[in-house]
Parts: sequence; structure tokens; C-alpha cells
Amino acid sequence: MVRCSSVLFRKFGNFIDKLRLFTRGGSGGMGYPRLGGEGGKGGDVWVVAHKKMTLKQLKDRYPQKRFVAGEGANSRVSALKGSRGKDCEILVPVGISITDENGKIIGELNEENDRILVAEGGLGGKLLTNFLPLKGQKRIIYLDLKLIADIGLVGFPNAGKSSLLSQISHAKPEIADYAFTTIKPELGKIMYKDFKQISVADLPGLIEGAHMNKGMGHKFLKHIERTKQLLFVVDISGFQLSYRTQYRSAFETIILLTKELELYKEELQTKPALLAVNKMDLPDAQNKFHVLMNQLENPKDFLHLFEKSMIPERTMEFQHIIPISAVTGEGIDELKNCIRKSLDEYADQENDAYHKKQLLKLQLSNTITYSEPLANNAVTSSRMDII
Repeated sequence: MVRCSSVLFRKFGNFIDKLRLFTRGGSGGMGYPRLGGEGGKGGDVWVVAHKKMTLKQLKDRYPQKRFVAGEGANSRVSALKGSRGKDCEILVPVGISITDENGKIIGELNEENDRILVAEGGLGGKLLTNFLPLKGQKRIIYLDLKLIADIGLVGFPNAGKSSLLSQISHAKPEIADYAFTTIKPELGKIMYKDFKQISVADLPGLIEGAHMNKGMGHKFLKHIERTKQLLFVVDISGFQLSYRTQYRSAFETIILLTKELELYKEELQTKPALLAVNKMDLPDAQNKFHVLMNQLENPKDFLHLFEKSMIPERTMEFQHIIPISAVTGEGIDELKNCIRKSLDEYADQENDAYHKKQLLKLQLSNTITYSEPLANNAVTSSRMDII
């Protein structure tokens, strides 16, 4: 982690996911008391989402991280109404959450060209201000990036997530036979024959205690929040971080990953999930897979083997469980088809929910429209009776 005057930005290799900026709206222009002229309003500072921008590019382009809008023009004889100061636009990547110094969320930018006002320009001098201009708003803001992807890969180190990403997409992540090969998030895209594209985010491996800031994966758990679905990737042979840590079977790995997600944010467990059981090319993998399937079909029969603190409130229910080998390519096509099918079903459910919501709004508006004339008629008839 690189630190610059406290937490200015967080950096992993060439990846930055947090940045601190100073912003100030432009000061207003001077008024013209003798002729009643008004100074121009100072420019505003806006944060604007742009797909081709990264926080690293922003930091490299503006190393001082200071953004000040233009000042409003003074009122003068030839132009009693001063012109407005120039706005300042800060281009940031899509998926940015903006907070102030107190941690209060100012807003989020989830789509291209979304914009948020972060520092307002000062008013120009006018009668109400005794023709004196007001200074622009000063604000320190924090840009927090959460990657937006269709699928988020979740797993312990060395589960083969990077190898899988390189198999199903055109991404070229670093791959090696040691833990924590992935030290920054990688994004890849699955390309289908009908030109459909599905984005996949590979995050650094979690370890037990990730929710308590252990290891590296905790720094990237936030990126899972904006993925539509989760793809658990587990090694059929199990996992052991080092000789000092306890060996975990594939089933134990799934339970512990579920627990880490639950402790970080329970809402993550409500996301649709798939399971890729990797390294099926290893000896005795088929027998281990049958054992795992039996455990997943009846998880409650095996939870007594865990310490109480390790058992999640609810176990993950996987829409598809696919045995694969990222090395030989076994099961990769089936996995891609299952991902596509799952996302299509998810999109259909979202569309149905949206249409039902719109229909309900229409019904409510019609009910209100029809009830108003009836109420008016009732008032009229009651008055006639009194007369």
C-alpha cells in the first residue's frame, strides 16, 4: 500500500481504487454598486463518469489532485451582468462512489455520463450581498471505485481463478504456482457467437478472516457488491495456505467462503451463485467430486464437523455446479453456457419485476384520477341538499 499524507490513494501494482481530491467552486465576480450591476456566479465542480477513464490516469494527469472552477466575471459598465465562471469537470471511471470527509455518501456514478455536483460556485456580488462576491464551496472528496461486472470470481488463493479467467475470456492475468498471484482485480469478457459479451471480474484470493482485514482479498470484497452474480471457484483437492494453517477440503472451502461473505455483508449471499469445481484433471478427482456433491446435497449432515463460529447462517444454493479443468479445458464450454443461461434468467426476472412495478404505478395513478371526480360530485350533491 502506498500512502500519501494519510490515505490519499490505495494502490496495488498499477491499480488504484481509492483517491482523495481537493475541490473548490469558483468565487463570484464583483458587483457594480453605482449602476446596480451583478457579478457573475463562480463555476461549479462536477464529477463525471467516463468509461475510458481510470483513477490511475486521473492521478497521473493531475498529480496535485486539486480541482478549482473558474471565477465569475466582475460587473462593469460595458457588461453590467458579469459572465459565469467556467465549470470544472473531473472525469472518473464508471462505478465510482463519492464520499465527503465525514464518510457521508454524496452520490454514485454507475453509468456513462452520470454526473454529480461536488462543489458549488459562489454567488456574484449583488444588492443582497452589498455587491460583494461570495467564495466558492471548498470540499475534500473521496473517490471509491467498485468494479461493475456481470460475474465476480470468488475463491481462495491457488483455486485457479486466473487460469479460468484466461480460458473463458481474452484476459491475460499473471498465472503461477504460488498463492496470491493475483494482487489486483482483473477484468475479462466472455465472447459468444451471437456477439453477446459478459464481463468477469477476477479478485485476489480470500483467506480465512478476510472480513477482519486479513490477507489481501478483503480490500477487494467491495468489488463483489456490484457484480450481478457470483462464481465460486474451488480446488477439488482442497486448500492449505501454508504448512502452518489447517488443510481445508473442497466442501470446507465453500462453507468458509460463504461465511466470509456473510461477515462482510449479508446481502452478498442473496446474489445468484454458480460453482466451478476446478482441477478435475488431477488423480482421484472424480471420487472427490462425488463426495463433494453428496455434501452439497445434504450440507446440514456435515456442519457438525465445523466450529460454531465458522458455520454461516445460510448455506449457498448454487444454480449450477460444473466440474472443470482450467488446464485441459474440460467443462469450460459447459461453464460458459451455464453462465449465459443464469444471466439470461436473471435478466428475465428483472424485466418481469420492472413491468409489474410499472403496471402497479399505472393502476394506482388511474385509481387516483377516477376517485377525484367522484369526490367533487359528492361535495356538490351535499351542498345541493343543504340548499
